[in-house]
Amino acid sequence: MHKNESAEDYLETILILSKQLPVVRSVDIANEMGFKKSSVSVAMKNLRNNGHITVTDAGFIYLTDSGKEIAEMIYERHEMLTSWLERLGVDPKVAAEDACKMEHVISKESFEAIKKHIK
Repeated sequence: MHKNESAEDYLETILILSKQLPVVRSVDIANEMGFKKSSVSVAMKNLRNNGHITVTDAGFIYLTDSGKEIAEMIYERHEMLTSWLERLGVDPKVAAEDACKMEHVISKESFEAIKKHIK
């Protein structure tokens, strides 16, 4: 997986979990993504160093403004592309998997054109 894709996936997961849980911790991210807690800890350190998250002394993880912006962009792409593929007749599981790949590589221009066409 491309380094940026990995960071985007982590940020998207934090966003999704923050809507479901009162607080997000590394263990929650590890469980959701199926990764080892040690791998998640390394990723959280990188995201923190890049200014995309903050981590409290209690281990609660919060998105910064830049992290939230990236997470929301990826989440919107994922949701819209999945829905679009399903409407084209793609199996929902395949549509979600393909959308997850596409959301990272599609240009802003192409995504906006698809979004405009769908609506």
